[in-house]
Amino acid sequence: MSAESPTEQGAHPSPIENSKLPSRETIRTIHDRTVLDKDGQAHRFGSLYSGPGVAKRVLVIFVRHFFCGSCQEFLRTLSESITPETLQPQQTSIVVIGCGDPVLIELYERETSCRFPIYADPTRQLYQDLGLVSTWDLGPQPDYIKKSMPRIVIESIFQALKHVPSGLAHKGGDSKQIGGEFLFEPVEEGPTEGEGAEKQVTWFHRMTTTRDHTEVPELKKILGTGT
Repeated sequence: MSAESPTEQGAHPSPIENSKLPSRETIRTIHDRTVLDKDGQAHRFGSLYSGPGVAKRVLVIFVRHFFCGSCQEFLRTLSESITPETLQPQQTSIVVIGCGDPVLIELYERETSCRFPIYADPTRQLYQDLGLVSTWDLGPQPDYIKKSMPRIVIESIFQALKHVPSGLAHKGGDSKQIGGEFLFEPVEEGPTEGEGAEKQVTWFHRMTTTRDHTEVPELKKILGTGT
């Protein structure tokens, strides 16, 4: 990607760009991208949302670096309200992807109490393919963050410092990279924007600031687990 790319510069996408579904070409491309599990095993990204044994609807959540306290707060709040059991009647599942070293996934699971599968994309290729930008802009504080910002920053730094001896303190992921959420559902009609091999993106949200995940009550409505 060139140095002029908005995803590299950290520029915010325009309202038009941010409301545009991933193209058919993009979905075909990301289907074969690689993500890593906590054991470092490679998986085809498309296998997380399509194929045998996969839920009918899959919400893929892209988070920031693995030491990001704001994203950890988001997943804690999400996990308190939405569980694999509450999603089962809707034939829906959730997958989380971060941009750091997969060795840190177990730490992330412990810190967030997240029961959903977590993978890593340390190359950030998926983030770039899906138009997820880079910024340090905080934006307004969302409802899903319960702690004060100073406390979040201190805890994030402390988590990283604990991994200095192992050399992982700098492997949490790019601190400017932000994420978003993408809902994959079966293709029921002819070719449309967002179509994949078996699923298409029917809803999405690209973050514009570091604290801009979709609020949990809104996600519950989208997933059919609350009003």
